[in-house]
Amino acid sequence: MAEQKTTSRKKQRRSVPSGQLHIQATFNNTIVTFTDKKGNALAASSAGACGFRGSKKGTAYASQIAAEKASEAAASLYGLKAVDVYVKGVGLGRDAAIRAVGAYDISVESIKDVTGVPHGGTRPRKARRA
Repeated sequence: MAEQKTTSRKKQRRSVPSGQLHIQATFNNTIVTFTDKKGNALAASSAGACGFRGSKKGTAYASQIAAEKASEAAASLYGLKAVDVYVKGVGLGRDAAIRAVGAYDISVESIKDVTGVPHGGTRPRKARRA
């Protein structure tokens, strides 16, 4: 019986000059994702993936390191030069992540806040006591 040999083509290294940067900044973590114009992920990183644990994941410094790591990968692997930034969430790492991207010769074309705002919806949880 002859064995069938499956040949897998090596993924072609494509050039993506402009794309999108999605930043999800929660109180507990910051996730940074570079995508092409269609939204297909190119490079991603988070504060937790960069070695930060516990309450340190929610800091601005942690999101800065995560953004640097992701932008280095996107710039070197795909030649990314310009991004439209989409920020979601209310964490501390919103601004720090955008500033960190500028250090890697990636120009920020626009910044848009896409944080979800409830209108109607389910009943809110009880208020925290101070």
